[in-house]
Amino acid sequence: MTQRPDDAAPQGRGMFSGLRVLDAASFVAAPAAATILSDFGADVIKVEPPGGGDPMRSFHLAPGLTPTEHAYFWTVLARNKRSVALDLKQPSEQEKLYGLVRTADVFITNMPLKARERLGISWDRLAGLNDRLIYASFTGFGETGPEKDLAAFDATAWWARSGLMDQVRPTGDSVPARSTPGMGDHMGALALYGAIVSALYRRERTGRGAHVGSSLIANGAWSNAISIQGAIAGVAPPRPLPRLEGTNPLGSHYRCADGRWLTLAVTANQQVHCWPAVTRVIGRPELADDPRLATMASRAEHAAELIALFDQIFATRPAAAWHNLLTEAGVTHSVVAHVFDAVHDEQMLAAGVLTPMQGLDGAPLTIDSPIWISGETKRPPAPPPALGAHNDEVLGGG
Repeated sequence: MTQRPDDAAPQGRGMFSGLRVLDAASFVAAPAAATILSDFGADVIKVEPPGGGDPMRSFHLAPGLTPTEHAYFWTVLARNKRSVALDLKQPSEQEKLYGLVRTADVFITNMPLKARERLGISWDRLAGLNDRLIYASFTGFGETGPEKDLAAFDATAWWARSGLMDQVRPTGDSVPARSTPGMGDHMGALALYGAIVSALYRRERTGRGAHVGSSLIANGAWSNAISIQGAIAGVAPPRPLPRLEGTNPLGSHYRCADGRWLTLAVTANQQVHCWPAVTRVIGRPELADDPRLATMASRAEHAAELIALFDQIFATRPAAAWHNLLTEAGVTHSVVAHVFDAVHDEQMLAAGVLTPMQGLDGAPLTIDSPIWISGETKRPPAPPPALGAHNDEVLGGG
C-alpha cells in the first residue's frame, strides 16, 4: 500500500488506511464501490472533469425528480472522498493522472471502453505505469461480445435484460415495472468491491496487480440466477397470480385500517406452526381445527375464501397493530414500507443501516455500506468534496 503523510490523509485509520484509490468513474455502481473502500479508511481521490464535474453532482435537479437543493445522489456516492479536476482530453492533464497512477493501489472506472482508449486510461495503458495496480472496470454488458460498447443503465442492462422487470409484473398483461434509482447499481457496486478486495488479497501473495471487473448484465443475471437456471433446464418461472387468485393465503398481502399494506411470508415448512398462530392473531382460533383447512394443500383449495376473510379482518386494525401482534406470535411478515419510513426505522438505526453524518445541513444521516467486520470501526461519513477542492493537495505531491 502507498503510504502518505497523515496530514494529507483525512481518512483516519481503518483496515484500508494507506490504500490509495483513484475513482475515475461516474453515475452509481463504480463510484459506490469506491465509497465502500473509503468507509474502511482508504484514501479515495475522485477524478472529475473541470466545469460541472461528475454529472451526479447535479443529478438531483433532473426533470421529473422532486425539486430540492439537497444533492442526495451525490451524498451517497461521494462521501469521504477527495476531489481533483482533470481534463483528460488534454495530454498534459493525462500526465498528471499518470503521476497519481504510479503511486495508486486501485484505479476504478466505468467509462465506455472506447473512451478509455481516447483518454489514455485503458488497462493496457495504465498497467505499464504500475505493476501493482488493481484496475477495476465496470461496464454495462461486459468487455467482450457484440454489445460491449453499448451504453447501459441499471434500468436496462440489469433490470430489463435479466428478466426481473418482466417477472415482477402481477399479471402477464401488466405494464412492466420500473426500477428505482440505483437499484441494480448498488448490487453491482458490491460485486466490484468484491473483485477489488479479492485482487488485493492475491496481490499480497503474488505482488502483482490485476485487471478485474463486473458488469450490469452479469449482476442482473446473478440477481435472477434461480429463474435463469430454471430456464436453462427448460423450467418456466411461475407467473405471479393476481392477489385474489393466489393459492397461499399466508403468502399474500392485505390492506389494513390505515390504508397501509402488510405482507405475510409463511413458507411451506413454517405452515404447521404458523397457521394456528395466525388464526389466534386474527381472532379466529376455530379455523385451526377446521378439517377443511388442516393442510397447506387444503387451504390452497379454499384460498379465495380465506383471502377474502383475511381482507375483512386485516381492515379492522392499523398496520402497526397487526405488526406487533404478528411479531409476538412469531409469524414472518412485514409492513410494506414507504421510503420515508426508513428515516425513522428503529431497527435500521440500531443495526447501523443508517449512520450519522456531520456537516451536511438538512441531512443528519446517510446510508452505511452493508458490510461490517468485527474489530473494525468505519470512518465517520463526511460530506462530499467541492469540485477540485484537493487539486493542490493531491497534485502538488500530497
